[in-house]
Amino acid sequence: MSIPNHLELQLLAVLDDRPRHGYSLREELRRRSSGAFDPLPGTLYPLLRRLESGGLVASDWQAGPRRPRRVYRLTAAGGRELDQRLREWVEFVGAMTNVIGGG
Repeated sequence: MSIPNHLELQLLAVLDDRPRHGYSLREELRRRSSGAFDPLPGTLYPLLRRLESGGLVASDWQAGPRRPRRVYRLTAAGGRELDQRLREWVEFVGAMTNVIGGG
């Protein structure tokens, strides 16, 4: 069993709700984690590009209040990947709980 990439899982999960631009993704991750997860732009945007090149997210430019911004959305393949990664995460957490708890 490998250690799941939690940031990819988090981004896919947040995009499952609705399309978002990068800053909105970052804000939602901070909100949902009560500030525990706050990826830097230098981490967030390369990861979004990698997810996009893998076909898990797609993006479009949309007009913003000051300038256009790229809005990311989960693709059908991304939804399937999210389901798979959630199953893997539950398995990982169960195994870690057993190890930590002495199980």
